[in-house]
Amino acid sequence: MKSLLFAILFLSLSSCIFAQSFSIQSALSYPFPTQLVAAPSGSTIAWAANEQGKRNIYIAEAPKYEAVKVTGYNEDDGQELTSLSISTDGNWIVFVRGGDHGGRDGGPVNAASATVAPKMQVLALNLKDRNMKVLGEGDHPLISPDSKTVIFDNAGQIKSVPLDGSATASSLFYAKGTNGSYKWSPDGKKIVFVGNRTDHSYIGIFADQKTPIQWLLPSFSRDVTPSWSPDGTEIAFVRLPGLGSETDSILGRKHQPWAIWKVNVNTGKGKQIYKAPETIRASFPLMEGGANLMWANERIVFTSYQDGWPHLYSMNTDGSDQKILTPGNFTVENIKLSNDKKTLVFAANTGKEKDDLDRRHIYRVPVNQANMELLSTGKGIEAYPVISGDNKNVFCLSSTAQRPLLPAQINPGKLKLIGEELIPKDFPLNAMVTPAHVRFKAADGNTVYGQLFSPKKIVKNHPAIVYVHGGPQRQMFLGWSPMDYYSIDYALNQYLVNMGFTVLSVNYRLGLGYGYDFHKPLKAGAQGASEYQDIKAAGEWLAKQPNINPDKIGIYGGSYGGYLTALALGKDSKLFAAGVDIHGVNDRFSSNAAAGKAPAPDADLAEKISVESSPVTYISTWTSPTLIIHADDDRNVAFSQSVDLARRFEDKNFEFESLVIPDDTHHWMKFSNGVKVSEATAEFLKRKLMKD
Repeated sequence: MKSLLFAILFLSLSSCIFAQSFSIQSALSYPFPTQLVAAPSGSTIAWAANEQGKRNIYIAEAPKYEAVKVTGYNEDDGQELTSLSISTDGNWIVFVRGGDHGGRDGGPVNAASATVAPKMQVLALNLKDRNMKVLGEGDHPLISPDSKTVIFDNAGQIKSVPLDGSATASSLFYAKGTNGSYKWSPDGKKIVFVGNRTDHSYIGIFADQKTPIQWLLPSFSRDVTPSWSPDGTEIAFVRLPGLGSETDSILGRKHQPWAIWKVNVNTGKGKQIYKAPETIRASFPLMEGGANLMWANERIVFTSYQDGWPHLYSMNTDGSDQKILTPGNFTVENIKLSNDKKTLVFAANTGKEKDDLDRRHIYRVPVNQANMELLSTGKGIEAYPVISGDNKNVFCLSSTAQRPLLPAQINPGKLKLIGEELIPKDFPLNAMVTPAHVRFKAADGNTVYGQLFSPKKIVKNHPAIVYVHGGPQRQMFLGWSPMDYYSIDYALNQYLVNMGFTVLSVNYRLGLGYGYDFHKPLKAGAQGASEYQDIKAAGEWLAKQPNINPDKIGIYGGSYGGYLTALALGKDSKLFAAGVDIHGVNDRFSSNAAAGKAPAPDADLAEKISVESSPVTYISTWTSPTLIIHADDDRNVAFSQSVDLARRFEDKNFEFESLVIPDDTHHWMKFSNGVKVSEATAEFLKRKLMKD
């Protein structure tokens, strides 16, 4: 009897300790902002907000900068809003509704399983009378400088339409291949674009329908990212080698060459003004925006990884006086050039706080000298800055460990939040914990970084979770992520901590924020999965922490994080007691022989290593309970990856659980699906790791 009373008392106490103080739905109820843009003139800003699946556009105007909703979409229908821009005269907002721009196919999405096929449409909203015009089906609209015309992409060809919708969209011109990266000339009379022809690409100029396309310095190369000079007489662009060449080693690393060229539009004559150093680090920068080539008055600006960190550089327009604008051991991203072309703003993981390595703050720097100015400080996250059209204000997206992302005006020494009233009153702000920066070593000596989420009330011998982000070129922060996919995971991590877990979010090698050698390590991915050592080290580090039960360590992650989760469960089921593989790559087997070419000299070794780097290779030692989650319109990871894993489990008679989401994509375009996935993940981990 005493034993029974004790058991009842213990169970009652346990339920009080692990009582949930908020729901997943409430933790995900924030109005997530994206697409922050500033008008080309004046002081207006605009952004898209996802409020529990209802996506709408907001604007804010000087002097008060209050959030005003200007669209009226009221359904959780999975139709995202992208490509926001404001016309120069300030009267119109143009945007795209539909698609999944985080995937390889940006075409229409039917996440709501509607019986009428959705479309991807370019729309124009009149800010004076709030009337909406459908300009056509397509993507990536661009408003002319005179606010009269919009051009957009439709199946790789460029269409044109009056901004006021007074006529039907029509083809602007025809050019072979897939045409994109278009930009109006400063006077609005010409359009430069990239004509992609698979193994090579050209820079073209369209003037009018009576004049043939002018191809600038055509070659066997891939010419990309054109940028007009301020007077419209010249264009700078990046030249990359054409696709092809002798079959090379698969496992070795080699320099990826690139150069910057300049060409006179009137004469067609040009020359190379910059050639990247022939080192591994100085290869074409695989970062947001690539080379981020911009023509800034008398300077040309670009980004490079040549000193081991992604930084801004500038040079004279003839290529002389090259200089680094942002020296230091930190990452630069979210780069914007002011309208007067004198100043750059950007986000960087450096500042006055000792743990700013795992944050982002906003900086400003002149285009001609390394004189960085820190605009935002503190323990929050600030990202995606924009400068108002009148060059008087800087805005960004801001979050903290507790508060989700909001637009903010950067004032000297502080941030003025915009739209704070949009956060629901039942959002569990006060229940959120502040993660701590941690670092430890992997077996090969690599330093691993992470954020440790600890329950407010520590209980002895409690379970823990390793969270693995996707990408893999991502970085998790000491606060709410400015990327929507990872804001969902941050909310789930907070929910798991509130449930009674300790959660360790791992920034493993291949991710951003810690330099080139961390971002581009040897023997990673299908070439040896060296990054898995960081995940295993995270589990082992957790197991040694006070009050953690080493037998109750779980793991979950999505996309690349799903791949590493599957490796963990297959290779180290004794360490990881349960896990959730969310749309992960489970089979990395591949044929490395290109059509019409001899096999690479190390093809057999590469194939062997890719097999060893694949989770399905370890089915025989995979014993930990597993939940597989996947949506079948995934444009990033093939749904067949999970079908294959499930079949292998069935053939082995290994019991597993699954959650399949019909018609949605990799990014849970429908809010209710994001909630469903998070709830299923939390419930599974609780049931498998807290059942005792």
